[in-house]
Amino acid sequence: MTSATFSERTPQEQLWAGEFGNDYIVRNRDGALLDSNRALFAKILSHMHGVTSAIELGPNIGNNLRALRDLCPQVELHGVEINATAAAEIQAWGGATVAVASLLDFTPARQWDLSFTKGVLIHLPPESLPDVYDKLVAASSHYVMVCEYYNPSPVAVSYRGHEHALFKRDFAGEILDTHPELALVGYGFTYHRDPVAPLDDSTWFLMEKQS
Repeated sequence: MTSATFSERTPQEQLWAGEFGNDYIVRNRDGALLDSNRALFAKILSHMHGVTSAIELGPNIGNNLRALRDLCPQVELHGVEINATAAAEIQAWGGATVAVASLLDFTPARQWDLSFTKGVLIHLPPESLPDVYDKLVAASSHYVMVCEYYNPSPVAVSYRGHEHALFKRDFAGEILDTHPELALVGYGFTYHRDPVAPLDDSTWFLMEKQS
């Protein structure tokens, strides 16, 4: 696989691969965020069984992977991250393997029990979503989870002074519509005013492949 050069990338890819993405890294070095992620993934894991491997598309510095490692020490973890600086932090941590690549270039060469995104689909160009949905489903042998900003109809939102950098929509509904082999098995909401485990106002959806 040959990755696109920086100049060939979409505006969204360029944003997250460069200094804007580096600034995001700094904002996410937060122990309280890791605690909240553990609480979230504990809820999600309660709907699953037999998960021994997981892949995250767009893990940044690996906060979600770290939460999974704490909850399930034996699970094999992998990530695909466009920002090389963020990927280097995962590599230095050593609790997961990571490939430095854009999701638009990524092709899963194997399957994991769980494939997921958290706060990533919202930042992808809408026209690329069907392809990324296919990759997310293809990477899973059992479960697919997305935790993103939900809206019943697609809408673009200004994000930290950038236009066309954040999109809300029914990501899970679109995945279910195009992948009838999946069934919804759980969903929930994270709230920024949660007194115990605050997170952005996102909705998570867990889907399972039907045999």
